[in-house]
Amino acid sequence: MNQARLSLLCQLMAEQHIDVLALVPSATLSYLTGLQFHLMERPVVLLVTVPGETAMILPELEMPKLQNLAGIACYAYGDDPQTWGAAFRAACQSLDIDGRKIGVEPVSFRFLEWDFLQQAAPHASFVPADLDTLRIQKDSLELAAMRRAVKIAQQALLATLPLVKVGITERELASELTIQLLRAGSGVFPFDPIVSAGPNSANPHASPSDRSLELGDLLLFDWGASFNGYCSDLTRTFVIGKPEPECERIAAVVREANLAAQKAVRPGVSAGDVDRAARHVIEHAGYGAYFTHRVGHGLGMEAHEPPYLFSENKQVLQKGMTFTIEPGIYLMGHYGVRIEDNLVVTEDAAECLSDLPRELIVLG
Repeated sequence: MNQARLSLLCQLMAEQHIDVLALVPSATLSYLTGLQFHLMERPVVLLVTVPGETAMILPELEMPKLQNLAGIACYAYGDDPQTWGAAFRAACQSLDIDGRKIGVEPVSFRFLEWDFLQQAAPHASFVPADLDTLRIQKDSLELAAMRRAVKIAQQALLATLPLVKVGITERELASELTIQLLRAGSGVFPFDPIVSAGPNSANPHASPSDRSLELGDLLLFDWGASFNGYCSDLTRTFVIGKPEPECERIAAVVREANLAAQKAVRPGVSAGDVDRAARHVIEHAGYGAYFTHRVGHGLGMEAHEPPYLFSENKQVLQKGMTFTIEPGIYLMGHYGVRIEDNLVVTEDAAECLSDLPRELIVLG
């Protein structure tokens, strides 16, 4: 267990009057332990009390992961689901959590784990735990991993672009980008790469299709890599052959909005201030109705985490916070442009971790 992170977690729990925290496989569990599990049919639960006592319930086959991790009491179970409840009861009894207030992360916690815990501690109550501040400010080691994740992603895209030509499909380009990400050293992808062209580029979360690229298409790549558990998330838009005048115009507007948002970032401003800086540029250009999402989201061990940069968010930015800046304009049925970079708040401004060109580059 990382003792400094555990102490901060216990402080957050005490402030929220939570006696015990129950974590399933998640970024938070990995942040505290350095261990990687995935959600599956066999439950894995880490229990943490305010004094910092810990217990983990897990399948026997996962026990080797804990060989070099001291301080966690382990309660392992076998393959027969009828025996799993005994491991939960033993863990709950060891920490005396029956009748206590148990906090859970509402986005990741499942009914499966709740049911086992509820049966093992029938008098306990369950409440949502707000752990947003636990991981929101990155230290130097975390930032180094994110910088490497950005470099891997950028290297992979540059290796993919020579394949772009009229007739190749979105799916073929996404497959090549996937290969190049792995070759460049990415770990588990934060999300499946988005490659969308022509009318599909107007869908912010399009899936690669069998549509072939055509002359005049805008071509959007939204992709990311990971390194040592930390993510990058980037977007660039290109054009196949000579672009239409309006394509050039909206690309220039989105680029201006991206840079305006980046310039707005510094400690003490709100997340909403950054969104409004980009939105003002796009609205002034007459495309406000076509910018249909927030300007960015937090980035770290997860592709989406706090802070979330939408206009109404009054959360104050602080040194070490990391997030995306990704304004876009989407003309449904025609084309869309998005430009996404990864930033970290510094002592008095922001550092952009990504440096690929933001201009509308002609390919094919």
